[in-house]
Amino acid sequence: MTANQVTQSRTLSRKISLTEIGFGGAQLGNLFQKVSDVEAELAVRAAWSAGIRYFDTAPHYGLGLSERRLGSALSAYHRADYVVSTKVGRLLVPSPETAELEDEGFAVPADHRRVFDFSRDGIFRSIEASLQRLGLDHIDIAYLHDPDEHWGEASTTGIDALIQLREQGLVGAIGAGMNQSKMLAEFVRRCDVDVVMIAGRLTLLDTSALQDLIPAAHDRGVGVVAAGVFNSGLLGNRRVSEKSMFDYRPAPRALVTRANLIADMCEAHGVTLPEVAVAFPLQLSEVVSVVLGMRTPDQVVENVGRFNRVIPAGLWRDLKSSGLVRT
Repeated sequence: MTANQVTQSRTLSRKISLTEIGFGGAQLGNLFQKVSDVEAELAVRAAWSAGIRYFDTAPHYGLGLSERRLGSALSAYHRADYVVSTKVGRLLVPSPETAELEDEGFAVPADHRRVFDFSRDGIFRSIEASLQRLGLDHIDIAYLHDPDEHWGEASTTGIDALIQLREQGLVGAIGAGMNQSKMLAEFVRRCDVDVVMIAGRLTLLDTSALQDLIPAAHDRGVGVVAAGVFNSGLLGNRRVSEKSMFDYRPAPRALVTRANLIADMCEAHGVTLPEVAVAFPLQLSEVVSVVLGMRTPDQVVENVGRFNRVIPAGLWRDLKSSGLVRT
């Protein structure tokens, strides 16, 4: 099995270079279905063989399972040759009374529970635990994870703690990762962040990040990592079925119709909907990488092939003029 190579990288202000495609590690935490340790390692190896050097994970993903698996797989490679990002703000607290249950969203025993904590102590403890699970002595990027209901603490003590860790060299770059652009834009405007991750709001179907986050990132020189570009699967196939999901819920019929009209236009230009979905955020100079979830070596090959597809300039013009993609 071979894959086209990912050779392009973009660099943050902190001189951290990210491959334009990143490996999303949620599936390594058994997101929605179980993956064996061997399958997880093969997926990471396939990503490495394809030239991917940016790997994203979080304690939230499988209650630490994703971090442990990713750290184990990456231990075969030279530390200076790859970039790892993880997240803070959810501490994993032992919960033996629920250990026999499967964790919501992740097919793992619920032997821990997640506790939101954006305090200085919580951030320090989270980074220390992640370093242990990953088997690393430093983390390249640390994001505040989903601080939607915790703006006050996250934007003050949380960011301050990450700044201190950055100054100590335990973390290379800092930021926040969210599913909404409005609060991320506020982090960029008000806080000393280097990079943010936006999930699902910089896609063919939802361009809301263009209104607030992207202008703020441009003004402050902050990098943007785009995740969730398939909007929970709706844009992940050539054609869109009525049973497709959007933001983890059944997609409204109007959205399915619009997605299929975009797919029609893509096919008229000789490309596919998923290929265009991957390319869409990378048109922006503020975007430093697109992170894609990859469960198997075959998915790695498929996603790298999508990334390497050249998108005709005429398609972007037609999508904009048609109003199907709102910019």
